Amino acid sequence: MSSGLDVAAPGIGLPEGDEAEEETGLWRRVYDNIRTGNLGILPIVIGLAFIVVFFSFKATNFFTADNFNNIIQMAGLTMLAFGVVFVLLLGEIDLSIGYLSGIAALAVAEFQLPGSGHAYPGLVAIAIAVGLCALIGGAQGSVVAKVGVPSFVVTLAGLLIWQGVILQVLEIKGVIVIEDNLINDLANYYFSANAGWIIAAVITGLYAVGTLGGVIGKRRAGVAIRRPLLLVAKVVGVAVACFGVVAVSNHASVPRGLPLAGVLVVIFLVVLTFLAKRTPFGRHVYAVGGNAEAARRAGINVARIRIIVFMISGAMAGVGGVILAARLNSVDLNVGGGTLLLDAISAAVIGGTSLFGGRGEVRSALIGALVISTVSNGLNTAGYKTGTIYIVTGVILLLAVTLDTIARRLQARSGR
Repeated sequence: MSSGLDVAAPGIGLPEGDEAEEETGLWRRVYDNIRTGNLGILPIVIGLAFIVVFFSFKATNFFTADNFNNIIQMAGLTMLAFGVVFVLLLGEIDLSIGYLSGIAALAVAEFQLPGSGHAYPGLVAIAIAVGLCALIGGAQGSVVAKVGVPSFVVTLAGLLIWQGVILQVLEIKGVIVIEDNLINDLANYYFSANAGWIIAAVITGLYAVGTLGGVIGKRRAGVAIRRPLLLVAKVVGVAVACFGVVAVSNHASVPRGLPLAGVLVVIFLVVLTFLAKRTPFGRHVYAVGGNAEAARRAGINVARIRIIVFMISGAMAGVGGVILAARLNSVDLNVGGGTLLLDAISAAVIGGTSLFGGRGEVRSALIGALVISTVSNGLNTAGYKTGTIYIVTGVILLLAVTLDTIARRLQARSGR
Protein backbone atom coordinates (compact mmCIF):
# COMPACT_ATOMS: atom_id res chain seq x y z
CA MET A 1 0.00 0.00 0.00
CA SER A 2 1.38 3.39 -0.95
CA SER A 3 1.54 6.17 1.63
CA GLY A 4 2.33 8.97 -0.83
CA LEU A 5 -0.08 11.48 -2.26
CA ASP A 6 1.21 11.67 -5.82
CA VAL A 7 2.40 8.17 -6.66
CA ALA A 8 0.44 5.01 -7.29
CA ALA A 9 1.54 1.47 -7.98
CA PRO A 10 3.48 0.88 -11.22
CA GLY A 11 1.35 1.35 -14.30
CA ILE A 12 -0.05 3.98 -16.60
CA GLY A 13 -3.00 5.15 -14.49
CA LEU A 14 -6.08 4.16 -12.55
CA PRO A 15 -9.04 2.40 -14.18
CA GLU A 16 -12.24 4.42 -14.35
CA GLY A 17 -14.00 2.01 -12.00
CA ASP A 18 -11.50 2.84 -9.28
CA GLU A 19 -12.17 6.58 -9.29
CA ALA A 20 -14.71 6.50 -6.45
CA GLU A 21 -12.47 4.24 -4.40
CA GLU A 22 -9.53 6.56 -5.07
CA GLU A 23 -11.56 9.59 -3.96
CA THR A 24 -12.50 7.77 -0.75
CA GLY A 25 -8.84 6.89 -0.20
CA LEU A 26 -7.87 10.55 -0.53
CA TRP A 27 -10.26 11.67 2.18
CA ARG A 28 -9.22 8.73 4.31
CA ARG A 29 -5.57 9.85 4.11
CA VAL A 30 -6.57 13.41 4.97
CA TYR A 31 -8.42 12.15 8.03
CA ASP A 32 -5.49 9.94 9.05
CA ASN A 33 -3.05 12.85 8.71
CA ILE A 34 -5.20 15.03 10.97
CA ARG A 35 -5.72 12.24 13.51
CA THR A 36 -2.00 11.46 13.70
CA GLY A 37 -0.85 15.08 13.85
CA ASN A 38 0.68 15.18 10.37
CA LEU A 39 -0.72 18.64 9.59
CA GLY A 40 2.18 20.14 7.63
CA ILE A 41 1.93 23.88 6.92
CA LEU A 42 -1.87 23.92 6.67
CA PRO A 43 -2.57 25.47 10.10
CA ILE A 44 -0.12 28.34 9.63
CA VAL A 45 -1.36 29.05 6.08
CA ILE A 46 -4.94 29.24 7.37
CA GLY A 47 -3.74 31.46 10.21
CA LEU A 48 -1.92 33.77 7.80
CA ALA A 49 -5.02 34.07 5.63
CA PHE A 50 -7.08 34.94 8.72
CA ILE A 51 -4.52 37.60 9.74
CA VAL A 52 -4.62 39.21 6.29
CA VAL A 53 -8.44 39.28 6.25
CA PHE A 54 -8.59 40.67 9.79
CA PHE A 55 -6.22 43.57 9.13
CA SER A 56 -7.84 44.28 5.77
CA PHE A 57 -10.95 45.32 7.72
CA LYS A 58 -9.17 46.67 10.80
CA ALA A 59 -6.57 48.94 9.14
CA THR A 60 -7.68 51.08 6.19
CA ASN A 61 -4.17 51.34 4.67
CA PHE A 62 -3.20 47.71 5.18
CA PHE A 63 -4.49 46.19 1.94
CA THR A 64 -2.69 48.57 -0.41
CA ALA A 65 0.09 48.11 -2.95
CA ASP A 66 2.43 50.44 -1.05
CA ASN A 67 1.98 48.50 2.18
CA PHE A 68 2.37 45.21 0.32
CA ASN A 69 5.83 46.28 -0.81
CA ASN A 70 6.65 47.16 2.80
CA ILE A 71 5.80 43.63 3.91
CA ILE A 72 7.95 42.13 1.15
CA GLN A 73 10.90 44.03 2.65
CA MET A 74 11.21 41.32 5.31
CA ALA A 75 14.11 39.82 3.38
CA GLY A 76 16.72 40.42 6.09
CA LEU A 77 14.68 38.63 8.75
CA THR A 78 13.84 35.79 6.36
CA MET A 79 17.49 35.17 5.53
CA LEU A 80 18.32 34.75 9.22
CA ALA A 81 15.33 32.42 9.63
CA PHE A 82 16.52 30.26 6.70
CA GLY A 83 19.71 29.55 8.64
CA VAL A 84 17.78 28.91 11.85
CA VAL A 85 15.79 26.15 10.13
CA PHE A 86 18.94 24.09 9.49
CA VAL A 87 20.10 24.50 13.10
CA LEU A 88 16.69 23.53 14.49
CA LEU A 89 16.59 20.47 12.23
CA LEU A 90 19.54 19.20 14.28
CA GLY A 91 17.73 19.97 17.52
CA GLU A 92 20.28 22.72 18.26
CA ILE A 93 19.96 26.49 18.71
CA ASP A 94 21.97 29.49 17.55
CA LEU A 95 21.55 32.57 19.75
CA SER A 96 24.38 34.49 18.11
CA ILE A 97 22.74 35.15 14.73
CA GLY A 98 21.39 38.59 15.66
CA TYR A 99 24.73 40.15 16.47
CA LEU A 100 26.46 37.95 13.90
CA SER A 101 24.31 39.72 11.31
CA GLY A 102 25.54 42.94 12.94
CA ILE A 103 29.13 41.81 12.38
CA ALA A 104 28.32 41.31 8.68
CA ALA A 105 26.73 44.74 8.48
CA LEU A 106 29.74 46.29 10.21
CA ALA A 107 32.16 44.43 7.95
CA VAL A 108 30.41 45.34 4.69
CA ALA A 109 30.17 48.98 5.77
CA GLU A 110 33.85 49.13 6.76
CA PHE A 111 35.20 47.37 3.69
CA GLN A 112 33.31 49.65 1.28
CA LEU A 113 34.20 52.84 3.15
CA PRO A 114 35.79 55.38 0.77
CA GLY A 115 39.16 56.72 1.90
CA SER A 116 39.67 53.92 4.42
CA GLY A 117 42.52 52.23 2.57
CA HIS A 118 40.40 49.15 1.94
CA ALA A 119 37.54 50.58 -0.10
CA TYR A 120 36.68 47.36 -1.92
CA PRO A 121 33.94 47.09 -4.58
CA GLY A 122 30.53 46.29 -3.16
CA LEU A 123 30.50 42.67 -4.32
CA VAL A 124 33.88 42.00 -2.70
CA ALA A 125 32.78 43.65 0.55
CA ILE A 126 29.64 41.50 0.61
CA ALA A 127 31.63 38.32 -0.02
CA ILE A 128 34.07 39.17 2.79
CA ALA A 129 31.24 39.93 5.23
CA VAL A 130 29.29 36.74 4.48
CA GLY A 131 32.46 34.61 4.44
CA LEU A 132 33.53 36.03 7.80
CA CYS A 133 30.18 35.11 9.36
CA ALA A 134 30.36 31.62 7.87
CA LEU A 135 33.81 31.13 9.44
CA ILE A 136 32.53 32.36 12.80
CA GLY A 137 29.58 30.00 12.54
CA GLY A 138 31.93 27.13 11.73
CA ALA A 139 34.12 27.97 14.74
CA GLN A 140 31.11 27.98 17.06
CA GLY A 141 29.87 24.76 15.50
CA SER A 142 33.26 23.15 16.03
CA VAL A 143 33.08 23.84 19.75
CA VAL A 144 29.61 22.27 19.80
CA ALA A 145 30.52 19.24 17.66
CA LYS A 146 34.09 18.51 18.73
CA VAL A 147 34.19 19.64 22.37
CA GLY A 148 30.60 18.84 23.24
CA VAL A 149 29.64 22.18 24.77
CA PRO A 150 25.86 22.72 24.43
CA SER A 151 24.96 24.98 21.51
CA PHE A 152 22.90 27.17 23.85
CA VAL A 153 26.01 28.05 25.86
CA VAL A 154 28.35 28.43 22.88
CA THR A 155 26.04 30.71 20.91
CA LEU A 156 25.01 32.68 23.99
CA ALA A 157 28.70 33.41 24.51
CA GLY A 158 28.86 34.33 20.81
CA LEU A 159 25.97 36.73 21.28
CA LEU A 160 27.86 38.55 24.03
CA ILE A 161 31.20 38.49 22.20
CA TRP A 162 29.91 39.86 18.88
CA GLN A 163 27.78 42.45 20.61
CA GLY A 164 30.92 43.57 22.41
CA VAL A 165 32.89 43.74 19.17
CA ILE A 166 30.23 45.92 17.56
CA LEU A 167 30.18 48.27 20.55
CA GLN A 168 33.97 48.48 20.65
CA VAL A 169 34.17 49.51 17.00
CA LEU A 170 31.16 51.77 16.65
CA GLU A 171 31.59 53.58 19.96
CA ILE A 172 34.73 55.05 18.35
CA LYS A 173 33.59 55.34 14.71
CA GLY A 174 29.96 56.25 15.35
CA VAL A 175 27.67 55.76 12.37
CA ILE A 176 29.21 54.33 9.18
CA VAL A 177 27.35 55.37 6.04
CA ILE A 178 27.16 52.83 3.21
CA GLU A 179 27.85 54.67 -0.03
CA ASP A 180 28.26 51.74 -2.42
CA ASN A 181 25.23 51.58 -4.73
CA LEU A 182 25.47 47.82 -5.27
CA ILE A 183 25.16 47.16 -1.54
CA ASN A 184 22.32 49.63 -1.05
CA ASP A 185 20.44 48.21 -4.04
CA LEU A 186 20.05 44.87 -2.28
CA ALA A 187 17.25 46.39 -0.21
CA ASN A 188 16.31 49.50 -2.18
CA TYR A 189 16.19 48.47 -5.83
CA TYR A 190 12.85 47.96 -7.56
CA PHE A 191 12.46 46.35 -10.98
CA SER A 192 10.54 48.03 -13.77
CA ALA A 193 7.05 46.77 -14.56
CA ASN A 194 8.18 44.78 -17.62
CA ALA A 195 11.14 43.28 -15.75
CA GLY A 196 8.77 42.16 -13.01
CA TRP A 197 6.53 40.33 -15.49
CA ILE A 198 9.57 38.63 -17.01
CA ILE A 199 10.79 37.49 -13.58
CA ALA A 200 7.33 36.09 -12.77
CA ALA A 201 7.28 34.23 -16.09
CA VAL A 202 10.76 32.79 -15.52
CA ILE A 203 9.95 31.57 -12.00
CA THR A 204 6.68 30.02 -13.15
CA GLY A 205 8.37 28.41 -16.15
CA LEU A 206 11.19 26.93 -14.08
CA TYR A 207 8.71 25.49 -11.58
CA ALA A 208 6.62 24.02 -14.39
CA VAL A 209 9.69 22.48 -16.00
CA GLY A 210 10.82 21.03 -12.67
CA THR A 211 7.38 19.54 -12.06
CA LEU A 212 7.27 18.09 -15.57
CA GLY A 213 10.74 16.63 -15.09
CA GLY A 214 9.56 14.87 -11.93
CA VAL A 215 6.56 13.42 -13.80
CA ILE A 216 8.75 12.18 -16.67
CA GLY A 217 11.17 10.62 -14.20
CA LYS A 218 8.36 8.71 -12.50
CA ARG A 219 6.91 7.52 -15.79
CA ARG A 220 10.32 6.26 -16.92
CA ALA A 221 10.58 4.35 -13.65
CA GLY A 222 7.21 2.73 -14.39
CA VAL A 223 5.41 4.61 -11.63
CA ALA A 224 1.93 5.94 -12.39
CA ILE A 225 1.12 9.56 -11.65
CA ARG A 226 -1.77 9.75 -9.24
CA ARG A 227 -3.96 12.86 -9.35
CA PRO A 228 -2.22 14.75 -12.19
CA LEU A 229 -4.74 17.55 -11.71
CA LEU A 230 -3.13 18.25 -8.33
CA LEU A 231 0.21 18.82 -10.05
CA VAL A 232 -1.43 21.14 -12.54
CA ALA A 233 -3.10 22.99 -9.67
CA LYS A 234 0.29 23.51 -7.99
CA VAL A 235 1.78 24.99 -11.16
CA VAL A 236 -1.25 27.25 -11.58
CA GLY A 237 -0.99 28.28 -7.93
CA VAL A 238 2.66 29.26 -8.32
CA ALA A 239 1.80 31.21 -11.48
CA VAL A 240 -1.03 33.06 -9.74
CA ALA A 241 1.20 33.88 -6.77
CA CYS A 242 4.10 35.14 -8.93
CA PHE A 243 2.06 37.24 -11.32
CA GLY A 244 -0.18 38.43 -8.48
CA VAL A 245 2.81 39.72 -6.48
CA VAL A 246 4.17 41.53 -9.54
CA ALA A 247 0.77 43.02 -10.36
CA VAL A 248 0.37 44.42 -6.85
CA SER A 249 3.96 45.71 -6.68
CA ASN A 250 3.58 47.45 -10.04
CA HIS A 251 0.56 49.35 -8.70
CA ALA A 252 2.49 50.83 -5.77
CA SER A 253 3.17 54.55 -5.87
CA VAL A 254 6.59 55.18 -4.31
CA PRO A 255 8.55 53.01 -4.69
CA ARG A 256 6.92 51.17 -7.58
CA GLY A 257 7.87 47.75 -8.88
CA LEU A 258 8.96 44.34 -7.66
CA PRO A 259 11.62 44.66 -4.90
CA LEU A 260 14.97 42.99 -5.57
CA ALA A 261 14.93 41.88 -1.93
CA GLY A 262 11.85 39.73 -2.61
CA VAL A 263 13.56 38.08 -5.58
CA LEU A 264 16.61 37.31 -3.43
CA VAL A 265 14.35 35.58 -0.91
CA VAL A 266 12.95 33.33 -3.65
CA ILE A 267 16.44 32.51 -4.97
CA PHE A 268 17.74 31.50 -1.54
CA LEU A 269 14.52 29.59 -0.85
CA VAL A 270 15.00 27.48 -3.99
CA VAL A 271 18.72 26.89 -3.43
CA LEU A 272 18.43 25.98 0.25
CA THR A 273 15.36 23.80 -0.35
CA PHE A 274 17.32 21.88 -2.98
CA LEU A 275 20.20 21.54 -0.52
CA ALA A 276 17.92 20.23 2.21
CA LYS A 277 15.71 17.95 0.11
CA ARG A 278 17.73 16.82 -2.89
CA THR A 279 21.28 16.25 -1.65
CA PRO A 280 22.94 13.63 0.57
CA PHE A 281 23.94 16.43 2.95
CA GLY A 282 20.32 17.44 3.43
CA ARG A 283 19.25 13.87 4.10
CA HIS A 284 22.06 13.55 6.63
CA VAL A 285 20.85 16.70 8.41
CA TYR A 286 17.39 15.19 8.84
CA ALA A 287 18.91 11.88 9.95
CA VAL A 288 21.12 13.50 12.58
CA GLY A 289 18.22 15.60 13.84
CA GLY A 290 15.98 12.55 14.06
CA ASN A 291 18.46 10.33 15.89
CA ALA A 292 22.11 11.35 16.08
CA GLU A 293 23.32 8.01 17.44
CA ALA A 294 21.54 6.02 14.75
CA ALA A 295 22.97 8.38 12.13
CA ARG A 296 26.49 7.86 13.53
CA ARG A 297 26.10 4.08 13.41
CA ALA A 298 24.90 4.38 9.81
CA GLY A 299 28.25 5.95 8.91
CA ILE A 300 27.29 9.63 8.90
CA ASN A 301 29.95 12.03 10.16
CA VAL A 302 27.74 13.73 12.74
CA ALA A 303 30.37 16.26 13.83
CA ARG A 304 30.97 17.44 10.27
CA ILE A 305 27.22 17.82 9.65
CA ARG A 306 26.89 19.96 12.78
CA ILE A 307 29.82 22.19 11.81
CA ILE A 308 28.51 22.73 8.27
CA VAL A 309 25.03 23.53 9.57
CA PHE A 310 26.40 26.21 11.91
CA MET A 311 28.40 27.58 8.97
CA ILE A 312 25.16 27.82 6.96
CA SER A 313 23.50 29.57 9.89
CA GLY A 314 26.39 32.03 10.11
CA ALA A 315 26.43 32.67 6.36
CA MET A 316 22.68 33.31 6.24
CA ALA A 317 22.99 35.64 9.22
CA GLY A 318 25.65 37.45 7.21
CA VAL A 319 23.40 37.76 4.15
CA GLY A 320 20.56 39.01 6.31
CA GLY A 321 22.82 41.50 8.05
CA VAL A 322 24.01 42.96 4.74
CA ILE A 323 20.42 43.38 3.52
CA LEU A 324 19.33 45.00 6.80
CA ALA A 325 22.27 47.41 6.64
CA ALA A 326 21.46 48.23 3.02
CA ARG A 327 17.88 48.96 4.03
CA LEU A 328 19.12 51.76 6.32
CA ASN A 329 22.12 52.73 4.13
CA SER A 330 24.20 52.80 7.31
CA VAL A 331 25.39 50.94 10.41
CA ASP A 332 25.10 52.20 13.98
CA LEU A 333 25.32 50.91 17.57
CA ASN A 334 21.90 49.26 17.35
CA VAL A 335 22.83 46.96 14.47
CA GLY A 336 21.90 43.32 15.12
CA GLY A 337 20.02 44.16 18.29
CA GLY A 338 16.39 44.63 19.21
CA THR A 339 14.08 41.70 18.54
CA LEU A 340 15.93 40.45 15.45
CA LEU A 341 17.18 37.24 17.08
CA LEU A 342 13.83 36.38 18.64
CA ASP A 343 11.96 37.20 15.44
CA ALA A 344 14.24 34.95 13.35
CA ILE A 345 13.85 31.97 15.68
CA SER A 346 10.12 32.65 16.01
CA ALA A 347 9.73 32.76 12.23
CA ALA A 348 11.26 29.30 11.81
CA VAL A 349 9.17 27.81 14.63
CA ILE A 350 5.91 29.51 13.71
CA GLY A 351 6.37 28.30 10.13
CA GLY A 352 6.42 24.69 11.31
CA THR A 353 10.04 23.75 12.07
CA SER A 354 10.19 21.55 15.15
CA LEU A 355 12.26 22.57 18.15
CA PHE A 356 12.94 18.89 18.78
CA GLY A 357 14.87 18.32 15.55
CA GLY A 358 14.34 16.23 12.44
CA ARG A 359 11.19 17.93 11.14
CA GLY A 360 10.72 21.11 9.16
CA GLU A 361 11.41 22.70 5.81
CA VAL A 362 13.17 25.80 4.53
CA ARG A 363 9.85 27.24 3.43
CA SER A 364 8.85 27.25 7.11
CA ALA A 365 11.09 30.28 7.59
CA LEU A 366 9.42 32.19 4.78
CA ILE A 367 5.91 31.45 6.02
CA GLY A 368 6.82 32.31 9.60
CA ALA A 369 8.51 35.54 8.54
CA LEU A 370 5.40 36.44 6.57
CA VAL A 371 3.28 35.91 9.68
CA ILE A 372 5.54 38.01 11.92
CA SER A 373 5.94 40.80 9.36
CA THR A 374 2.22 40.84 8.56
CA VAL A 375 1.22 40.96 12.23
CA SER A 376 3.75 43.68 13.02
CA ASN A 377 2.83 45.70 9.94
CA GLY A 378 -0.90 45.29 10.51
CA LEU A 379 -0.77 46.31 14.16
CA ASN A 380 1.39 49.33 13.32
CA THR A 381 -0.94 50.34 10.51
CA ALA A 382 -3.95 49.96 12.79
CA GLY A 383 -2.29 52.18 15.39
CA TYR A 384 -1.55 49.63 18.11
CA LYS A 385 1.35 50.18 20.50
CA THR A 386 4.66 48.31 20.37
CA GLY A 387 3.78 46.35 23.51
CA THR A 388 0.74 44.90 21.76
CA ILE A 389 2.90 43.73 18.87
CA TYR A 390 5.19 41.85 21.29
CA ILE A 391 2.25 40.27 23.10
CA VAL A 392 0.53 39.09 19.91
CA THR A 393 3.78 37.71 18.44
CA GLY A 394 4.47 35.86 21.70
CA VAL A 395 1.00 34.33 21.72
CA ILE A 396 1.40 33.16 18.11
CA LEU A 397 4.79 31.63 18.95
CA LEU A 398 3.34 29.82 21.99
CA LEU A 399 0.48 28.45 19.92
CA ALA A 400 2.88 27.24 17.23
CA VAL A 401 5.13 25.41 19.71
CA THR A 402 2.11 23.95 21.50
CA LEU A 403 0.74 22.68 18.20
CA ASP A 404 4.12 21.15 17.36
CA THR A 405 4.29 19.40 20.74
CA ILE A 406 0.78 17.98 20.37
CA ALA A 407 1.51 16.85 16.82
CA ARG A 408 4.64 15.00 17.93
CA ARG A 409 2.71 13.19 20.66
CA LEU A 410 0.02 12.16 18.19
CA GLN A 411 2.65 10.91 15.77
CA ALA A 412 4.38 8.95 18.54
CA ARG A 413 1.10 7.28 19.50
CA SER A 414 0.39 6.37 15.89
CA GLY A 415 3.90 4.94 15.41
CA ARG A 416 5.06 7.59 12.91
